[in-house]
Order: sequence, then C-alpha cells, then structure tokens
Amino acid sequence: MSNNIIDVGGLKIGNAHDEKVKTGVTVILPDAPAMCAVDVRGGGPGTRETDTLQDGGLIDSVHAIVLSGGSVYGLAAADGVASWLGAQRIGYAPGPAPIPVSPIVPSAILFDNANGGDKDWGETPPFRELAIIAAKSASQHCQEGAIGAGFGATAGLYPGGLGTASETRDGITVGAIIAANPVGSPYMPGTKAFWAWPYEQDSEFGSERPPANYAWATPMDTKLTFLKAAGQSTVIGAVATNAKLSQKQLKRLAIMAQDGIAMAVQPSHTPLDGDTIFALSTGDKVCASPVDLAELGGAAARCVARALTRGVYQANL
Repeated sequence: MSNNIIDVGGLKIGNAHDEKVKTGVTVILPDAPAMCAVDVRGGGPGTRETDTLQDGGLIDSVHAIVLSGGSVYGLAAADGVASWLGAQRIGYAPGPAPIPVSPIVPSAILFDNANGGDKDWGETPPFRELAIIAAKSASQHCQEGAIGAGFGATAGLYPGGLGTASETRDGITVGAIIAANPVGSPYMPGTKAFWAWPYEQDSEFGSERPPANYAWATPMDTKLTFLKAAGQSTVIGAVATNAKLSQKQLKRLAIMAQDGIAMAVQPSHTPLDGDTIFALSTGDKVCASPVDLAELGGAAARCVARALTRGVYQANL
C-alpha cells in the first residue's frame, strides 16, 4: 500500500500545470466506467454535470472526473477530457458509429485567479489543453503538493496543494485525492500543528503537535479578512473505494467524506467555498450492511482530512 488513492485499484491519475499562469488540472481516469455520486456542500461551487449524478437519472457511471483551477474558466478542462475520450469512442453510446459517444466527465473547479499568475489569456484559457495533457499522462502514480489542480492553490494564507491518502480495513480500501484551496486555515491558531493531527499516520505531515496547554484563539490566518465575494476558494476532490456500492450508497459516502474537510480546516463549508466531493466505486468487495457503509464513510472522512493536509504540507516543504 502506498497511502494513495491509487491503492483502491481500477483508476489512474493525471496532472498538468502551467507555471506562468500558476494553475493546473487533475484528471481521475477509471479503467472502466465507474459508478459515481457527488456531494456539493460549499456556498460558492463551480461544477459541471453534477446534476447528471442525481437519483433517478439515466446516468450512474462516469468515464472521468476533472478537478481544475481557473474558476469558471477551468470548467473548459472537462471539454478537453471529453474530446480526448470521445476520439477513442470511450463514453455513453446512444447508437453505433458514426453517432458520437458521450463521455460523462463531471468536474469541479477552484478559484486560484488571484494568486499572481499571468491570467491574461484572452480567448484561449489554458485549461482545455492542460486537461488533455493530464489525461494522456495518467498513471498509477500520484505526486503531491504544488501539482495538478493544487498547483496555484492557497489554504488560508498558506500555499495549498494536491494531496492523497488511503486506508484499508478487512480487505476494503478507500482513498481520497484533494485539491486544497480553502478559505479557512489548516493550522491550529498560533501553532504549526495541523487541525488534522489526530488522524496522522507515519509522520505523513510532520508530526507537529499543539502545546500541552493549548487554548483556542481566533484564527488570523484565514482568507476571510481579504475575501469580499463568493467563489474565491474551495476544496474539491474525490474519494474512491474497491467496495461495490450502489449510487445511493456512494452518495452517503460522499456526504460522510465531506466531514473530512471540517476535520482539517477551520472554518469550513463557508459561503465563500465551493466544497465538492465525488465518490467512485471501482471494485467488487462486499460492503453489505449500513454498519459496514458507516465504517467506510468514517474512513473516507479521515482520508479526506489527511489528503487535504498532506497536500498543504507537501506544498510548504
């Protein structure tokens, strides 16, 4: 096990970024169409095709998930991945060729447009091309820190980043990949200890601990002092599991996974965030009872908290 979302099996991760623009894209590519659900919890989300994943619709599986910087411009990243998949006839097929297939590529974006990069892109924002590069480079390896959708991110007043983590219990694995760009701070006020320190495994984010006599103080390292309009932050990401879950079960997994943001960032799920978590099933392990799903959801939340914190930690090394 590599403590990585790749540990669940059945998917690949691709990343690409533009140093000049200070932004990037992350693509999650399942090996086969994957059952998927989504939970959107922040007050300022930016998403594509999340309605497709609601109960009662035609679609319950996806061909890719895209996470992107760039705010509304980053939604074009999904266009690139859809075109790349469609050229390979990977997608929902409404009929035989030459009728084009329809790749199902839900996506979410974060706001990194005020990070000092060169955003003077005119009519050609870089996100479509970045997404194609990320998709073509997808592999069973995922770097962390200032990479992919986390390349231009900020967490509170600190560099944000892309992080991943996994957990296995009784043969069932769940993993998370998170692009951390929250309004809130990942650090306990006045310390270098992360809010998520109780969930740390193997010193994965530095083993900093709050002092024994720690008393909470009003945080001064969030973006709230500077933000005046919604949509300027966001935590976006996905959890995946090798358990065979229905779309309804995956919806509950995504809901529980969102708790990991609150475990790692204060404040969280603000009106200024667009927190969005996708949940995918890529395997056939049995998760039969509500108790089993509850335990899996708890593990998913811990993985989200750890992945978010690992992304920030790696970006600040």
